[in-house]
Amino acid sequence: MINTWLKEYPEGVPPTIDTSSYESLNDMFTKSFKQFSNLPAYTNMRKTLTFGEIDILSSQFASFLQHQLGLKKGDRVAIMMPNLLQYPICLYGILKAGCIVVNVNPLYTAHELEHQLKDSGAKAIIILENFAHVLCQAISKTELKHVVTTQIGDCFPFVKRNLINFIIKFVKKMVPKWSLPGSCCFNNALLKGMTKAYIPSHINKDDIAFLQYTGGTTGVSKGAVLSHGNILANLLQITAWIGPFVEEGKEQVLTPLPLYHIFSLSANLLTFCVLGGELILITNPRDIPKFVKKMKYIPFTILTGVNTLFNALSNSTKFKDIDFSRLKFTIGGGMAVQEEVAKNWQDMTHSPLIEGYGLTESSPVAAVNPVNMKAYNGAIGLPLPSTELSIRDDDGKELSVGDEGEIWIKGPQVMKGYWKRDEETKEVLTSDGWLKTGDIGKVDDKGYFFVVDRKKDMILVSGFNVYPNEIEEIAVKHPDILEAAAIGIPHAHSGEVVKLICVRNNNTVTERELIDHCREYLTKYKIPRTVEFVDELPKTNVGKILRRALRDKK
Repeated sequence: MINTWLKEYPEGVPPTIDTSSYESLNDMFTKSFKQFSNLPAYTNMRKTLTFGEIDILSSQFASFLQHQLGLKKGDRVAIMMPNLLQYPICLYGILKAGCIVVNVNPLYTAHELEHQLKDSGAKAIIILENFAHVLCQAISKTELKHVVTTQIGDCFPFVKRNLINFIIKFVKKMVPKWSLPGSCCFNNALLKGMTKAYIPSHINKDDIAFLQYTGGTTGVSKGAVLSHGNILANLLQITAWIGPFVEEGKEQVLTPLPLYHIFSLSANLLTFCVLGGELILITNPRDIPKFVKKMKYIPFTILTGVNTLFNALSNSTKFKDIDFSRLKFTIGGGMAVQEEVAKNWQDMTHSPLIEGYGLTESSPVAAVNPVNMKAYNGAIGLPLPSTELSIRDDDGKELSVGDEGEIWIKGPQVMKGYWKRDEETKEVLTSDGWLKTGDIGKVDDKGYFFVVDRKKDMILVSGFNVYPNEIEEIAVKHPDILEAAAIGIPHAHSGEVVKLICVRNNNTVTERELIDHCREYLTKYKIPRTVEFVDELPKTNVGKILRRALRDKK
């Protein structure tokens, strides 16, 4: 039986999960909407929608997609917005219509957006107007047929909605000019969706729910194919793990991480749909003073985040004034939790920071520490129910306790593969269902796993994956750059930042000029923080750049 070899497995947590209670994600959230109908589901800027209201609005949106746009089961629909009430309405509506959700980072440049829309073959997109000007630059090169635009205040009552939207557009001037002929606004879409009932699609566990974009182990961003069965399994695994420590229908979950990120999507939005918890959506967590101010009046019981956020919050001058008496636990994921940050967090909140581990390719959670742990232990935790973790050498042979090797994952949450990329799928998925993570780790004699290094070249900036190939492709677009290599270097706040090492064919090109060039194509967190010019880059005898050698020299 899976996990029976563990010497420390949380009491009350089953070693396996049973997914037979649900046919699909649609089945799961339909039952939740009915069970928790009158309870608050999502709150943003002091506006709350109940589960029942979300059910009605998402059904209207599903009807709009089916009857007005003519979308069919399996069509891909992109969402490009931060944490707003519109997000869960759109997400549930897309799934109800039998379509596939394609989450898009709203900070993407036109270059990045074009790639993801073309690669996914998305037929429609719902986009916040603040970012519509980016879509204007990319749409002609994609297969998009339909655009739905929304404004920040669209889910608020009439007076507040118009006031917020006016201030955002005309006072703060946060909406650059855009023109997308034929687009439809979000509220009109809901009105049109009221004219006909949506038609429930027959969905089973093998059907695709999400194309969640990631770079995998190497290369440009690619879509991890996550089925209804993958996500369902992970939700049941997570709820089994935290179940003994939460109260159904009573939790208030502070949600600063963007819902388009797989961690927040799964651990927050979907998990607490199952548990009937209220998500307090933070639209702009980067404004730490305002975020801390909100924390003072929100009686939250659970918080999820990344190391950089916890570090910024705990170093804020007003953080000590927050009442943490209702806080049950804090979960850190997306990037490694640093010991100093974890200890500081526990000292200030009187609650441990619980670290978990996973990848987009594992839906995402594979391991997590016990919720009732007393203090930070440096581990990524124990495997979730129905999940196996293994430490392997380069030949795929399982290693012993304490030996370092690549972490492999096996379980029902492991993706079906990469979208239309069979060769790259074969590189990370074995024939018997193991996922090669590219992370180097070890396991102790109690069954706790630790990450000690990364085998792959991925750079992790504030919990977001940055892939060297993408940065290097942009760098060599500059006419004065001959070769380029991107590596991650340690950074106190974001874990890592990008360093670019280049061979130039014109010595007049400067670091600032090259960084500005990258800024035209890349999201902010991907832009190189520093540039070093060298005469040559280290290479293998077949000409492959040795990024590891560059990292060892830094």
